[in-house]
Amino acid sequence: MRGSVTSWSGTAKMFRWIALLLMILAVPAQAQPIESFDSFIASFRPKALAAGVSASVYDANMVGLTADPRVPNLVTSQPEFTTSMWDYIEGRVTSGRIERGKAAIARNSDLFNKIGQAYGVDPYLLGAIWGMETDYGSVLSNTKLIQPIVRALATLVHQRRTRLVEDEADLIAALQLVQRGPLDGQHLVGSWAGAIGHLQVNPSSVVAYGTDGDGDGRIDLHNSLADALATSAKFIRALGYQPSVDWGFEVSVPAGFDYLLATRTQMQPVSFFANKGVARVSGRPFADPKLPVFLYVPAGKDGPKFLMTQNYLVLKGYNFSDSYAMSVAHMTDRLKGGGSFVNDWPRKTTFPNLAQRKGIQQALIKLGLYQGAVDGRLGPVSQEAYARFQASRGEVADGFITKASYDALAAAAR
Repeated sequence: MRGSVTSWSGTAKMFRWIALLLMILAVPAQAQPIESFDSFIASFRPKALAAGVSASVYDANMVGLTADPRVPNLVTSQPEFTTSMWDYIEGRVTSGRIERGKAAIARNSDLFNKIGQAYGVDPYLLGAIWGMETDYGSVLSNTKLIQPIVRALATLVHQRRTRLVEDEADLIAALQLVQRGPLDGQHLVGSWAGAIGHLQVNPSSVVAYGTDGDGDGRIDLHNSLADALATSAKFIRALGYQPSVDWGFEVSVPAGFDYLLATRTQMQPVSFFANKGVARVSGRPFADPKLPVFLYVPAGKDGPKFLMTQNYLVLKGYNFSDSYAMSVAHMTDRLKGGGSFVNDWPRKTTFPNLAQRKGIQQALIKLGLYQGAVDGRLGPVSQEAYARFQASRGEVADGFITKASYDALAAAAR
């Protein structure tokens, strides 16, 4: 029901989905091809045909392809996973992008209002995603960035990165979109990872949620902003978006607060945290004390802290990176006229390098606190394991991993 709060069972489903993605991300980002590119094109053909791609479409779009040379390096250099959260946010939520976004939304105000009312999705959230993904469509004409996606996705599948199942599904979906039309293989274009259009939706989601937003009988997310907005709005609702619910609130916590409560594996009503002294930094009261939230402390006890709703997890469904989700959330507020975060980030933090990040995970395994892969990607699972280590030493268990964390863990695991 629009405007209502999702049930606790719906929230549990969302957390099971998040847990699955956490397990997917707990292995290395890229494996190695097991065959030549030409051999892969031949061996993948039966799988595509079994999924409904015609032989003629497959052969016309796949046979004779060469690998996209951009892809292998891009797989391992995504800024969401190599940049501090504050550098990532501030590099994207800039004054120029905010002003361009306000102007772009104003130029298309009737369309944004129409899509927002039809799907129950905040128009400014859609505007924020538009700005983050393609700078309000400005990059769509850049042929160095936007190229035919069948070739890019074929290269991704051949590379066999962690997302192999998803990449295979997207390659098949791209071929299905070519088969369906209106765009042929040369005009179905997108990013190096296969995302399509103004708001960069992957092909599988276009197949599932693609919507003709402008009523012209076609679904073309690249050339129609209306189609792109309607498709993303439908996709976001399918991810569990709650109409009229904010993504979250910046908060303050009292001295002596138990940061082990900052876990996304179990939501609590706002009143649970309010009763422990958590308050909005604005000084305003929480509107709904029953709203399910979790406490998120992305930069430890000395950085900004947030109570997050399920709508924040929806943003992570759009792109699993917390840095991305936080950037979209913050951009949404800035497009509405809101200001910067009240609390500053711990900018002088020294972070561990890749070898040290792997050493942290190895030490946590040795100490019996972590069971994931040793890949150097310090996401929520590694952070919660480190928080338990901090708690065992009587420290503030905020889970914020720094270079000093490596030193302490290396000494404890000797």
